[in-house]
Amino acid sequence: MTDTAMPVVFIVDDDLGVRQMIARMVRSVQLTPRTFDSVHEFLDQFDPAQPGCLVLDVRMPGESGLELQERLARMGVRIPIVFITGHGDIPMSVRAMKAGAVDFIEKPFHDQVLLDAIHTALARDREQRKAESARADARARLATLTPREREVLSGVVAGLANKQIAAKLGTTEQTIKLHRGRVMNKMRADSVAELVILAQRAGVMDAQEHAPWSHPGHEPSPESRA
Repeated sequence: MTDTAMPVVFIVDDDLGVRQMIARMVRSVQLTPRTFDSVHEFLDQFDPAQPGCLVLDVRMPGESGLELQERLARMGVRIPIVFITGHGDIPMSVRAMKAGAVDFIEKPFHDQVLLDAIHTALARDREQRKAESARADARARLATLTPREREVLSGVVAGLANKQIAAKLGTTEQTIKLHRGRVMNKMRADSVAELVILAQRAGVMDAQEHAPWSHPGHEPSPESRA
């Protein structure tokens, strides 16, 4: 399943009447609902690759909505959540919002309030998936670079000139120019600014402390020279 699939509004509430009411509401705006009466049933059928959002009751028999939010976070699942509750309190809502919930709505609620929150959640999901797709593409481009080309990329991202990179890596400026050209080609970047953006997406910035120029006393070994 891909992020081009139609989004689904997952509804988890132990109250059948509430589930049916929200499902009708969701269908009325041409969205697709899927209902579950427990956290267990939801987890048993949920596919994280499916675009959508989660409308989640806070208090349910067994695992609660807040516990599901925590579990999804541990699993690395970032589906946007709209909480609904008939027993809300301020500490509970603060906990949910701090953990990334889109909204925390008390029952009974107006249809439009919930629909607005659902649309906001779906928009967030689209943006998250778009950003993750861009990161995956950048990582795939980065994977085509040789170890030396990655070192040159790190130098470019650090703002160093070819001569400086050559000195740090113990090679010639002409060699760095050749490597730099290959980096631009493999990363499919038309400018240094675009290359830096791609490097950021691919996580190169997070590894900059391991680059040779991050250690003043570093001297390249003979086998690392181009």
